[in-house]
Parts: sequence; C-alpha cells; structure tokens
Amino acid sequence: MSNETHTLLHELFGHQAWADAEHWRVIDGFGPAREDHALRTRLHHLHQVQRTFMWAVGDRLEPFTVTSPDSLATIDDLRAFARGSHAEMDRVLSQMTGDRLSDRVTMPWFDPPLVIAAGEVLLQTAMHSQWHRGQNSVRLRELGITPPTVDLIVWYAQGRPAPRW
Repeated sequence: MSNETHTLLHELFGHQAWADAEHWRVIDGFGPAREDHALRTRLHHLHQVQRTFMWAVGDRLEPFTVTSPDSLATIDDLRAFARGSHAEMDRVLSQMTGDRLSDRVTMPWFDPPLVIAAGEVLLQTAMHSQWHRGQNSVRLRELGITPPTVDLIVWYAQGRPAPRW
C-alpha cells in the first residue's frame, strides 16, 4: 500500500480517537447515558472490535481475549477498556510500515476465512467505529442529550485536536 494510504490511516485513527473521546466525555457527564444498557453494550462492542482487529493485524502470539459488557463492572471500567483499546491501536499503527500494510491477513471468523490486506483491516476498524458512533449519537438523542459533532471535517476544522479523555 502507498504512503498516501499510510497517511490516511493515521488521519482516520487520529480522528477516531478524538471522536470516541468526545462521545465518552458527553456520556460521562450525563447520568442516564452512563446507566443506559444499549449504550453500554454498543460501546463495549465497538471497543472490543477495535481490539479484535488489532489482534488480527498483530503477531497473534497470544490468543485473543474476548470480554463481555458484564465483565466490566462499571461504566468507568468500560471507559478504561476504551482507552486501552486506543492505546493498542496507537501501538499497532506505530509499527505499521507501508510494506506491512500490504501483508495479507486471515480473518478466521468469516466462513470461509477472509484474506485481506492489513491496511484494509485498519480501514475497517475506523469505519466500524464510525458506524457505531452514529448509532450512539441516535441513542444519546433518545435519552435527551445532544451528541457531540464528530464529523471528520469538524476534526480538520478544529486543527486535528488530540483526544481529551
């Protein structure tokens, strides 16, 4: 994959970290959101999948650890899990070279197993998170709070800010 792809993935992951943190800041400040089962379940899924995809493009020396929303006792534990997911994404992306992005990766949970480029897995990570942030925005509105505006272009307009966890 090209250097442009590598740069774009860094941009998408930077945006993803900022957008996730913005959602978490709103959730943290609104009691009904902190207690909402649908948000909690979806947030766990979003961050579990981020970890799954990082495992998929990694060395796979350790078996993947699957957690459940119930394995994280509090919303604060889930938030720490989210931050850990982003730390892992930062670690993996920092080790990705242009050549490594082209390496083929087997996604064993597909039937038959899907073989795609590591860069495509990283792109899916960002797109999957975007999808679920959209769902979470709808849920926040249903709970009576205005979700943060986290469009990529807003991130650009604000000067590509770092996440504020």
